[in-house]
Amino acid sequence: MSGAAEVERVYSAIEESAQLLDVACSRDKTLPVLNAYQDVLAQAVIVFAMENGRHAAELDFSLSVPAGHGDPYATALSNDLTAQTDHPVGALLSDTQERCPLGMYGIDSGVTGGFKKAYVFFPKNDLQGLSKIADIPSMPRSVAENASLFARYGLDKVQMTSADYKQRTVNLYFGDLSAEFLEPEAILSMLREMGLQAPGEQALEFAKRSFAVYPTLSWDSSKIERICFAVITTDPAILPARTESDTTQFSKFAINAPCAYVGERRALVYGLTLSPDEEYYKLGAYYQISDMQRELMKTFDALKD
Repeated sequence: MSGAAEVERVYSAIEESAQLLDVACSRDKTLPVLNAYQDVLAQAVIVFAMENGRHAAELDFSLSVPAGHGDPYATALSNDLTAQTDHPVGALLSDTQERCPLGMYGIDSGVTGGFKKAYVFFPKNDLQGLSKIADIPSMPRSVAENASLFARYGLDKVQMTSADYKQRTVNLYFGDLSAEFLEPEAILSMLREMGLQAPGEQALEFAKRSFAVYPTLSWDSSKIERICFAVITTDPAILPARTESDTTQFSKFAINAPCAYVGERRALVYGLTLSPDEEYYKLGAYYQISDMQRELMKTFDALKD
């Protein structure tokens, strides 16, 4: 299939996903991103993602490909998807490339807001230590300032990082999590230290199944802005009870979002996000998938009992 045909195929799936959420899909924001990365669309892991509450007016889509396909931030700059900046966020991906082994790259974009983020994934058998990540020159000082706190709760192996070029924030995705640090008492203790919202009992049980935990930090403050507990599954009913409208919307999206891997159970990744004064949920539905996600689902779906 030609690059143009791939763009139209993926755009059609994005548009269908947006319609499920009653979100207007802007061709002017979406097509430039798909055109910029059209050569990788057939091989990419693609996820369509929604959120609830005040975040519900957007649909995000992400593309992830092996690192050999090239620097996604450079592609974004050369295609005018984001502006060149002197802020350290603009150097973060290249600084990370120089100091760490890479397995995959990724990008995030919104159907109304356009290009947002670039990701770097470390090899699954070579997660990076937090101290190494903190030493990257353009990494926010807030990472080093919170390193001992993270380490106390077993957050010391980083599987990927992302840079948000609009918000000028960083996410650290911690993997290889120890079950003891996902127990409700440990999570509540960690959230108290971080100054973040404490969730209810059902949400804490949900968080115990996390395959990754990722805080958001910035260059402007040492405070942890929020943290997300990510759960990968094939179960569309796993989300803790929320409002009836939220339950209906999440279920509708989980069951009906477009899926390119016919004959397999749909891969889903849920997120419980906590800030100082807010609790909300995310749901990503995989449109295209790789063996890595299949392995994760097999492992973490077994935790439901």
